[in-house]
Amino acid sequence: MSGPDHPRAGSVPVIDAAPGRAAAEPVLRVSDLSVGYRTGGTLVEAVRGVSLTVAAGETVAIVGESGSGKSTTVHALIRLLAGNAVITGGRIDFLGRDLVQARAAELRTVRGRQIGLVPQDPTVSLNPVQRVGEQVGEVLRLHGLADRKNARLRAVEALAAAGLPDSEQTARRYPHELSGGMRQRVLIAIAIIARPPLIIADEPTSALDVTVQRQILDHLDTLKHELGTAMLLITHDLGVAADRADRILVMSEGRVVEEGTPAQVLEDPQHPYTRQLIEAAPSLNAGIAPVPAAVPVAGPAAAGPDRTVLRVEGLVKEFRADADVVRAVDGVSFEIERARTLALVGESGSGKTTTARIALRLIEPTAGRVEFDADDVTNLRGRALRALHRRVQVVHQNPYASLNPRLSVGAIVSDPLRAFGIGTRATRRSRVEQLIELVALPADAVARRPAQLSGGQRQRVAIARALAIEPELIVLDEPVSALDVSIQHQILTLLADLQRDLGLSYLFISHDLAVVRRIAHTVGVMKQGRIVEIGDVADVFERPAHDYTRTLLDAIPGRGSPPH
Repeated sequence: MSGPDHPRAGSVPVIDAAPGRAAAEPVLRVSDLSVGYRTGGTLVEAVRGVSLTVAAGETVAIVGESGSGKSTTVHALIRLLAGNAVITGGRIDFLGRDLVQARAAELRTVRGRQIGLVPQDPTVSLNPVQRVGEQVGEVLRLHGLADRKNARLRAVEALAAAGLPDSEQTARRYPHELSGGMRQRVLIAIAIIARPPLIIADEPTSALDVTVQRQILDHLDTLKHELGTAMLLITHDLGVAADRADRILVMSEGRVVEEGTPAQVLEDPQHPYTRQLIEAAPSLNAGIAPVPAAVPVAGPAAAGPDRTVLRVEGLVKEFRADADVVRAVDGVSFEIERARTLALVGESGSGKTTTARIALRLIEPTAGRVEFDADDVTNLRGRALRALHRRVQVVHQNPYASLNPRLSVGAIVSDPLRAFGIGTRATRRSRVEQLIELVALPADAVARRPAQLSGGQRQRVAIARALAIEPELIVLDEPVSALDVSIQHQILTLLADLQRDLGLSYLFISHDLAVVRRIAHTVGVMKQGRIVEIGDVADVFERPAHDYTRTLLDAIPGRGSPPH
């Protein structure tokens, strides 16, 4: 057990430099920082006595779950806290000035010019009606570092430095014309264009493919070494921290509960919370047994001689782009047995989600065949298609966007029952209560709205809604990619339990092979619209046959880290 007296826990003085690096005056020194939020006349503590340093050329990672205080800490560093937040104590010394006491005008000279921020979500962080190059160059113009013409030229250079191909053409595009990984690189370009001595990267790769994640983190590392930039990396992924950080700080309930080098934290964790994070991290536990149990012999899985619930053969989907035809899905075939999970993995643009949408009969294939329970459903229309959709449901990636914020949880979960005219008001209410209990939500969650729930709780609501009409197949489209590792573990365990108890089949879409290892029985690896490898998940992980599969496996963060 750790505590205040343990040499790596809580209140000990922090190290000024990574091992092997000569001690130097840090770029950033935070001392006993405390932050609270005023809510209903009371002050709720979010950050409690946090101390840390970051030296030039050093990467310090802060890890912890949502609500641990990570983001509040970094927003306090650049004084971009919510209106009801207040710094209640401590100092933020940045290059000889205390940012806690700095006036607004002084802070404006620091943000962007001396501290660059790479925010988490490029979807909401970029102006959708302004060209990318203008947004990158704006930093220079705001700080008087370049006129409009030179800012435009340097924006192209910054986009190239951030790893964007054909940066001149990219600079002329709007954000919606770029992929998620490209948009994240734009945010990096904005953060680095003024060559600030400190870059804060707040969950910069949490929703990206592992290969794109590695490329972006590689670029940040290269820039750090070339420019001697100090880096403060905020992440919930211990694998990323293990690969990239010189030191790791673990936060829980607003406090730093453990600190050390990656080897110290991973090989000899002292605090129970750190051990919990490590045990829940899929990328650090690639060798553990998968979550799914054996196929049950009772329930839907036992019905009928054909155990195949979904079979697709030769699926093709073409889209027209101007005068060109783009083949997004190219000859895809697979089948899913009852009470089993097939995962489709691959990078963005590989065709995973398009394949799933064809299987759901939400879009029409250009060619190929879809069978459900041995019936050809490729050309279903009207009532027959509606009947199919009662047997197949979907859980989307982002519970923030997939739940109606105006409705209560009870109304959201009962919505499929109302849509299909199932039951009376009383029986629907009873069914909702059963489902809320089934997905391990508190009973009073029925009356809450999504904004009053955590991300993991929202995803449980989405699962409950999908279960409401007792489907046989659930398509799970990146259902845990936006969640903390411990919440990921809870959701994956819940899905496995539901599969065992209810005989459900899953089509699991993911870019994260470490997560797939935990949940799937069979995995198909997709690249450029084709399945390049498919097989038992253990075989694919232990004996990958295709070079692309090996590339994906090598990109999993933390695989080279010491096992716990």
